[in-house]
Amino acid sequence: MTDDAVGGAAETPGKPSPDASASGTAHLTDEERLAQLGYTQVLARSMSAFSNYAVSFTIISVLSGCLTLYLFGMNTGGPSVITWGWVGVGLMTLFVGLAMAEICSAYPTSAGLYYWAYRLAPSRSAAAWAWFTGWFNVLGQVAVTAGIDFGAASFLGAYLNLQFGFEVTPGRTILLFAAILLLHGLLNTFGVRIVGLLNSVSVWWHVIGVAVIVGALTFVPDSHQSASFVFTEFVNNTGWGSSVYVVLLGLLMAQYTFTGYDASAHMTEETHDASTAGPKGIVQSIWTSWIAGFVLLLGFTFAIQSYDGALESPTGVPPAQILLDALGATAGKLLLLVVIGAQLFCGMASVTANSRMIYAFSRDGALPLSHVWHTVSPRTRTPVAAVWLAAGGALVLGLPYLINVTAYAAVTSIAVIGLYIAYVVPTLLRLWKGDAFERGPWHLGAWSRPIGIVAVVWVGVITVLFMLPQVSPVTWETFNYAPIAVLVVLGFAATWWLASARHWFLNPEHERTLAREAARKGALEPLDP
Repeated sequence: MTDDAVGGAAETPGKPSPDASASGTAHLTDEERLAQLGYTQVLARSMSAFSNYAVSFTIISVLSGCLTLYLFGMNTGGPSVITWGWVGVGLMTLFVGLAMAEICSAYPTSAGLYYWAYRLAPSRSAAAWAWFTGWFNVLGQVAVTAGIDFGAASFLGAYLNLQFGFEVTPGRTILLFAAILLLHGLLNTFGVRIVGLLNSVSVWWHVIGVAVIVGALTFVPDSHQSASFVFTEFVNNTGWGSSVYVVLLGLLMAQYTFTGYDASAHMTEETHDASTAGPKGIVQSIWTSWIAGFVLLLGFTFAIQSYDGALESPTGVPPAQILLDALGATAGKLLLLVVIGAQLFCGMASVTANSRMIYAFSRDGALPLSHVWHTVSPRTRTPVAAVWLAAGGALVLGLPYLINVTAYAAVTSIAVIGLYIAYVVPTLLRLWKGDAFERGPWHLGAWSRPIGIVAVVWVGVITVLFMLPQVSPVTWETFNYAPIAVLVVLGFAATWWLASARHWFLNPEHERTLAREAARKGALEPLDP
């Protein structure tokens, strides 16, 4: 990766222009570069490079993703798939992140993925590529917020059960889920500074928390599982007969954890030196999480005292039972609180990134009631309405848990499918563009094409894989409704595109026509007496 000087002539702020060059940006301020890309600085630019990285690291959150889907991993492949799946998926995710980071450097705007698609696609179809990329991004962002906060609700319910005898039911879990979303909506309403501070705290909470938990699980228990158990034991409680199919399904635990790092791109309009801080935030959050997650998973899996006992835990949360069995009630519950704290940090950051995506997409008129969702609080300079849409949408995605026992796995599948399609479309377009792509100051050099090809192939595989049934027999109670959610959003977006949006979305001529009509109307209005 190098930091060559790139850039171009400044454009008038407004809608993005496909003609704006990327050359010469090293000599532009962040605000000037944003104007060159077609947007006016509105959000408060107060985040450091570390804060930008912290948002993505916090959303990946190994203490959230790894542990909230640990039960899924125990049933779908067991210890061997948990361990080796993390290694393999982490490597593939790094390829995807590197390809994304290079594009982020060229186009540092909170619009992120859909704007990248617009700039990289052929001009005649650019708006269509951007439209569908944006809708997949919105779906994935809302689903990942739902997955994070629902997981936090499950762990909080387990703690309340252990400490106060709180009976965990689907209805009560949904109530905890709603309360956590409310908390995260309120935190994000107060502005980017408090969120940035909490995200910085979250990095150290995760690092120190993982170290303390793994240290305790390593040195306190009298017995541990063997290396053979951790690295080779295979468990299949899915009902499917094919071991290969089960291994592939088991990759969901790791791949779901590695989501949300596009947050660094969505926060670039609030970050100093965005064209280098944004891409570095993406890549650093992935590789640091890869290492931390591997250590965490080894710690938990080696410390299992009773595999069946953890699976059948009355809390419904195997990691909580592992902590209790290995460390005793007092220490186990204290470390469970550390895990819950990390998950709450993670959900807060996810709402932040989700709201910025909604803000940017609605700024271009792509959501129903867009004029509401892209409003910015004059006091905090944050998109408050978008924050509450992000929280409300996540709540809706979690409600099927009341009738569907596999709802959590389905929500995580939706998050992976929606986000990774949005992640890879700009990379695919960047490959088609070839040498015509004008790089930003952070790029991959000669490695750009091979890394991009690996990223595209991997996302194609997991997109199909995570739409497939996860449990046999398939009933209404075990049905993976990820394909339905994806098709509903895709169908709505396609219908709106064909009926209306293709005439105006990211269409500079449409914007000029509206401006002329507004000016003419203003000129014809009678003067006030």
